[in-house]
Amino acid sequence: MLAIDRITKQFPGVLALSNVSFEIATGELHAIVGENGAGKSTLMKILSGVINRYEGELRLRGNVVHFADTRDAEQAGIGMIHQELNLVEQLSAAANIYLGRELRTSIGLLDDATMERRAAELLAQLDCPISPRQPVGELRVGDQQLIEIAKALSLEAQLLIMDEPTSALTEGEVERLFRVIEKLRARGVTIIYISHKMDEVFHLADRITVLRDGQFIRTLERAATSAREITHLMVGREIESTHIGASRQPAETLLEVRALSLPWRGHARKWRLQEISFSLRKGEVLGVAGLMGAGRTELLECLFGASSEPPVGEIRLNGKPVSFEHPAEATAAGMALVTEDRKRLGLFNLLDVGANISLCSLRELTTAGLIRQQLERRTTEDIVQKLGVKTAGVGGAITALSGGNQQKCIIGRWLLTHPTVLLLDDPTRGVDVGAKAELYQLIDELCRQGIGVIVTSSELPELLTLCDRILVLCEGRLTGEFSRSEASEQRIMEAATAGG
Repeated sequence: MLAIDRITKQFPGVLALSNVSFEIATGELHAIVGENGAGKSTLMKILSGVINRYEGELRLRGNVVHFADTRDAEQAGIGMIHQELNLVEQLSAAANIYLGRELRTSIGLLDDATMERRAAELLAQLDCPISPRQPVGELRVGDQQLIEIAKALSLEAQLLIMDEPTSALTEGEVERLFRVIEKLRARGVTIIYISHKMDEVFHLADRITVLRDGQFIRTLERAATSAREITHLMVGREIESTHIGASRQPAETLLEVRALSLPWRGHARKWRLQEISFSLRKGEVLGVAGLMGAGRTELLECLFGASSEPPVGEIRLNGKPVSFEHPAEATAAGMALVTEDRKRLGLFNLLDVGANISLCSLRELTTAGLIRQQLERRTTEDIVQKLGVKTAGVGGAITALSGGNQQKCIIGRWLLTHPTVLLLDDPTRGVDVGAKAELYQLIDELCRQGIGVIVTSSELPELLTLCDRILVLCEGRLTGEFSRSEASEQRIMEAATAGG
């Protein structure tokens, strides 16, 4: 179906791809794996026409192709679901699905009725209850991801590229996506699948290609390899098994939350969060589990003064009542929030790596209102080195970094504010296995320094690895609380579905 021949791509200061060659067979699901920065997304952007300047050659069904732009690739039968969502928040789901390919009536007007009907049919294929008229800016990340998938399905692509398609989906949504993938394969669609999740790769793939540091390492038949071998090829070393949290000794209470509720105007449920009470101790990792829509993100936003409505209830920080009307007030009090949606709520694309890191601590880096540039550079370079950010330098573009390295920059930004409470909303979403292990170690180190951490995650094994205690939410209510010794995937899922 597709031959990738000696593809090389150089960015300023970074060799993203170096002489990469391998083939994709017609009708197969071909997984491509590698650490963040391995070159996976760069290669997919070349295949989908996002990047059109590179060295080497692409052959589609034996014919040499060079796509000028994404529309050129789509006309050749190539569709792509990007890891970072590319949606216009002010437009409806249907308008986003047909953006740039709008259907028109015989007199040239937009045929909204037909687009909405077809969008509804596509969403129905995904068992997705979203209205085609709903603005996508009102949807959570998981629902927005399903809009992206519906958009790709509408292209009727013969070669479909999926870049981390399940990164924001719940287990139920993932199962629905897998059913859709099987339908596509039955129709003869060839799929390139990028994922950091080994269970997905080994469930779906016919063959697996490993990239490392921009180079092709090996292509293996799924049946002839193992997750351990693939992980070793990805990172070039064995990932040490670590006992995260062993012998941690949480101290006095840092944060107390009593009867916290968040109104939900115009909704039948009336409350996004209802009567949530818990505490967080110094040097403790407190996990928050729950299915999509359970209220995990809303809980962290309430604590950080970033909720859609003023919450009801009591929050005490270091024994004193607090009520934050703005995130700046929460930051000044010693709280920090790493958001779930890094592209929309975390990154400033027009600023370089250093400016993205120093953004929240400029007060400490200025004299008489002027930024002390040498101090800023030294400070941000220290963070880059400490967190192992792969970048050509702090003056490089933040958009040139991989998703995992962007996430490290955002965490570094908040560490410079010297927080006492660190809120992490699904911090390893879209991060590779090697970088995950590094982030786990970092969280453990921060706890041992006395910081209290609240972390949400869609991956239960992650919470079981990291956390001293785990809270479980279901439809905005606290339905379970487990210590490290009590917690199990089954018990958490029972509480998350209010079944136990």
